[in-house]
Amino acid sequence: MAAVSPGLAAWGLMTGVAMIKSGMSLTEALLMGVLVFAGSSQLAAIPLIAAGAPMWVILATAFCVNLRFVVFSAHLRPYVMHLPLWRRMLNGYLTADLSYVLFTTRFPQASQDPATRRAQEAYWAGNSAMSWFGWVGASLLGIALANSISPQWGLGFAGILALLGILCSLATNRLRSVAGGVAGAAAVAAYALPLKLNILLAIAAAVAICLLLERPVAASAAADKSGDAA
Repeated sequence: MAAVSPGLAAWGLMTGVAMIKSGMSLTEALLMGVLVFAGSSQLAAIPLIAAGAPMWVILATAFCVNLRFVVFSAHLRPYVMHLPLWRRMLNGYLTADLSYVLFTTRFPQASQDPATRRAQEAYWAGNSAMSWFGWVGASLLGIALANSISPQWGLGFAGILALLGILCSLATNRLRSVAGGVAGAAAVAAYALPLKLNILLAIAAAVAICLLLERPVAASAAADKSGDAA
């Protein structure tokens, strides 16, 4: 995590500044900065809160932005099902994009060996803790220095680069690449929509296109398997 922490810290710093600049009270900003460990959802929700958007729009936007964690949790399930519920819940809260990517790259398969499991848990805990403290610490610093830091500094660009790195690392096949391209194109095309609804439209478009493209691929794979069996 040390290599990517500066980018995350810059992104967290600008998130802290954005929370204060959006009109949130100090208490609200502190609570969001400490409890809501979901940077992309925070950045999506902050302008909606500032604009006085309906609660359902804010919640729907945050839900859709974080849908990727449903996939992450399904993938990580074999690694954690031996743990008690509170440990699984804590791991779920602390897991972020980069900690997920680094963990699954280091440990591609879950193990039944106790020593390997301990190594996996230690690696996961270390990365997650560094990510959480780095993000929250930078967010709190941004809140404290909000009146001294100008958003024009462009520090948020470092966070964008960090997300771009995650995107590239996850685009491991054509279908995922198409999903990213469709989502990006739809978000830009619908940028004029109010209340950041272009984000919801982008997610819906990417999911719909991928579902349409996945059916013939799955059918072809099934046909090949049946042919081999015959």
